[in-house]
Amino acid sequence: MKNSLLKNELSPQQRQALIDRIKEAHGYVMAHEDLEFLKKKDLRPVRLQLELLKPELILREHRIRSTIVVFGSARLRSRAKAREELNAVLEDFGSRPETPEGRKALRRARRALNLSKYYEEARRFAALAARNQPPNRQLEFVIATGGGPGAMEAANRGAFESGAKSVGFAITLPHEPDPNPYITPEITFRFHYFSLRKMHFLMRARALVAFPGGYGTFDELFETLTLVQTGKKRPIPIVLFGTEFWSKAVNFDYLLDQDMITPEDRRLFKVVERAEDGWEYIQDFWKEHRYALWK
Repeated sequence: MKNSLLKNELSPQQRQALIDRIKEAHGYVMAHEDLEFLKKKDLRPVRLQLELLKPELILREHRIRSTIVVFGSARLRSRAKAREELNAVLEDFGSRPETPEGRKALRRARRALNLSKYYEEARRFAALAARNQPPNRQLEFVIATGGGPGAMEAANRGAFESGAKSVGFAITLPHEPDPNPYITPEITFRFHYFSLRKMHFLMRARALVAFPGGYGTFDELFETLTLVQTGKKRPIPIVLFGTEFWSKAVNFDYLLDQDMITPEDRRLFKVVERAEDGWEYIQDFWKEHRYALWK
């Protein structure tokens, strides 16, 4: 048998062909370079860890020490865009549409124009925060958003127009395929897991600002309120923009009246109308808590 093997020695070409087959096989790919392997169900714990570590390390490299997180509807439009859409509806249907379709389109366009005030206020708030960052602390209180359109775009835009960096924690969603264009590219991240994205929202947050929104906004807002209420996160200023919206969307006074929350819980947030009022509340909160930012 031994002599038989010696007589059938591989030629250089045969040897190389077999080696090439081995190197091309799926099992030979190093684990960290094997995307097919990393996507397996059993690798979910590893993917969770990677989504925690990657943004953490990059934000640390860019010396982002703290953030102001801004939430709000992805459906908000800028005033200019909303007015443009209203004009298009008026051109198509007139100021008094005769069809149900036209009346519905006109109502939606007028509502979008009215709600655009929140887009502009988010833009102004972010610009105000960016311009008033403490001396020599340019990486404190950096605007951070979910990276999408609407209120998120407005906040990133306000920072961008003020020459400041802003963070984007984007996530893969079918109706938000692209990030908004105003985020700082080097500190824009894309997540698969909502849970890890939420962690990064709050890990550095020194304030949470919520503009009118839907399920996503409510999810982030009430999770933050719960974490502060239960002592899982230290108190931070929580600012809600829009008295009319929040008084109708959530009856906090009724919750208090029914003993579902306490007076202390009711004071965990403040409702404001103007960017200046929101920024002043955040400053006053941290001065009261003796945070060294404005010393």
